[in-house]
Parts: sequence; structure tokens; C-alpha cells
Amino acid sequence: MSAPDLHILFFAIFASLLLSARCDSDRTEHGAALFIFGDSLNDAGTNNYVNTTTSFRANFPPYGETFFHYSTGRFTDGRLMADFIAEYAKLPLIPPYLQLKNGEFVGGANFASGGAGVLTDTYQGSVVDLRTQLKQFEKLVRDLRKKLGNEKAKRIVSEGVYMVNIGGNDYLNPVLNNPALFQSISMEDYVGMVVGNISTVLEGMCKVGARKFGFFTMPPLGCLPAVRLATGNGSCSRPATELTKLHNVAFPATLAKLESQLHGFKYSVFDLHTSLTERIQYPSKYGFKDGKSACCGSGPYGGNYSCGGMRGVREYSLCPNPGEYVFFDSYHPSERVYQQFAQLMWNGSLRTTKPHNLEALFKHGNI
Repeated sequence: MSAPDLHILFFAIFASLLLSARCDSDRTEHGAALFIFGDSLNDAGTNNYVNTTTSFRANFPPYGETFFHYSTGRFTDGRLMADFIAEYAKLPLIPPYLQLKNGEFVGGANFASGGAGVLTDTYQGSVVDLRTQLKQFEKLVRDLRKKLGNEKAKRIVSEGVYMVNIGGNDYLNPVLNNPALFQSISMEDYVGMVVGNISTVLEGMCKVGARKFGFFTMPPLGCLPAVRLATGNGSCSRPATELTKLHNVAFPATLAKLESQLHGFKYSVFDLHTSLTERIQYPSKYGFKDGKSACCGSGPYGGNYSCGGMRGVREYSLCPNPGEYVFFDSYHPSERVYQQFAQLMWNGSLRTTKPHNLEALFKHGNI
């Protein structure tokens, strides 16, 4: 056999092994798609494609500076939790649904929109609310059926993992902009309305074929730098803290109910509230210098939402190393915090992530 023939044979064997490895990977590794829903904690650039104001965009410097070295629309200095989860699941970065063209499908889709709420009147007209995200997902599934056929589309949807985070804007909007609302409706009833609407959308997702979900508890909304500034004395907001506590009791109870009602419904809940609270209170324990102030912003605690100088206030300060700060801007954590949280979501113990972690949901078709 000549040298060229050996060359061809070598590459044929290599290609065969590579294909075999890929097939095995699809069966035994984390071949499942990732679908992402929610607000700015999950938005990978959706609002770049929405007719909205700069208040609901992060497509300008210094956003994105740490990892991408340009602004992608993510409300942090680098990657989000969903980006790290995609990496752990051996998936590419999941693009915004509105960025996809001509039936394109790359490992999943991200529907999350900065500022989005569960209730349609939360920043209505400026964001993609959760019900609209569900409609977009339904259209994506219809397009997958046309492109790949019913069976393959059904498998992608049923084996996929669905990261859903929403509700924070529904609580912060009235606390910051309309506190009189709670004179006409109790906080308990308001939280019940928000959680009830989330439940309805989750049922809608299940109707389309979704089965495996990743959630996190509501973060300590009352202690975000912007909310501390709004209290006037640097303390955490009592109304926002109360709404957060009520949500974090009602939401897990709703998930347990859905698990008993919906066939095959499996989920993971990461205790974001406790994990972020610990880093705010004891930053040095987790490798941070500052747990209360934003790296990028202005005013006390960096609480003015002026990062980037594009939201009405031109002046802002930027710390030299965002990785030393728990918060990158007035509302959102730094990439380093997101990475720590993603690791806990992925393979954390029952202390932080239960009843399953995301690795278990990705690895097993049925748990």
C-alpha cells in the first residue's frame, strides 16, 4: 500500500472513530438542547432585537468586557449562568431566539428578555414578557417539526432542559415605581398572582412537550445596590424583602404540585437567594472584595443605574477588576458570581440544588 493510500486509510479510520464518539456522546453525555426563558439574569441579547429603550439594553461598553471583549446584550461583564450551563452540557453558547434566521437551530434557544415580567403590564411594550416567550417557543417547535419531522422534533423538545427565571421585575417595579399598589392588593395576593401566572406558562410549555426544568429561587431583591440606594439609608428594602420571602415559599410549593399533576415533570431548584445573600454578607469568604456595591455605576453603592453612561446619566465609575465585586452593575451580578452559581446549579448538593441538579437532568432521559 502506498503512502497516499495509508494517508487516506488513516483519515477514514479517524473520521469513523470521531463519528462513533459523537454518536456515543449523543447517547451518554449531555446531548440535550437547552432552552432559556426569563429576564435580564438570562438575557443573552434578546433586547438587541426589540424596539426598547437603553434602560432595557446592555449592548454598549463596558458590558461584556471581561470575556467577550465587546458588549453582547448580556447585563454583566461577561457570561451568564446559562452560558456556563451550556458549556458544562457540552453545548455551544445558546443564541437569542430573535437572532436565529431561516429555521436555524444551534443547541437550543434563549427567549429571555431584560426587564421582562410574568405579568404583561410589567414594562409593557419595552420587553418580551413570559407569555410572549412561550408563544415564541411554540413557533420554534412548529418550525422544528417542519424542518426535522415530528419524531426528531418531539425528541429534541422532550429531552431538552428548560431554564426559567422570572418574577423579579414584577416585584421591583411596584416597589420602586408604584408602592401605593400594595394599599389595594395584599402582598400575599400579588405574589399568588405572579406565581399562578408562572404556573400557567409552565403548563403551556409542558403541553408542547417540555419535561425537564431548571429554576432558581428569587434573589434578595431588597439588597441590590439600586434598591439600597432607593431606601435612602443604604439598608435593604423591607417591601422587596417581604415579596421575595413570600415568593420563595409559594413557588416551590407550586412546583411540587405541578410534579404531582403533570406526567414526567422533573425539575431542579437552585437556592439563589441563600447563595447571593451569603456573598453579599461575607464576600471575602467567596473570594470577593465588595459584596454590596456595584463595580459599575454611580452614587452610593454604585446604585445609580448609569453603567455605560447610556441611561440618562453620562457619568459613571468602573472598578478595575469586576471579579472582585459581587455586583457588576446596580442590579446584576458579575460573571465570577454567575460562574460560582452555575457550578452549584450543575452539580451542587441537596443543600443548594434540589431535588435534582442540572447535571442529572441533562444526563438522564428519565430520572
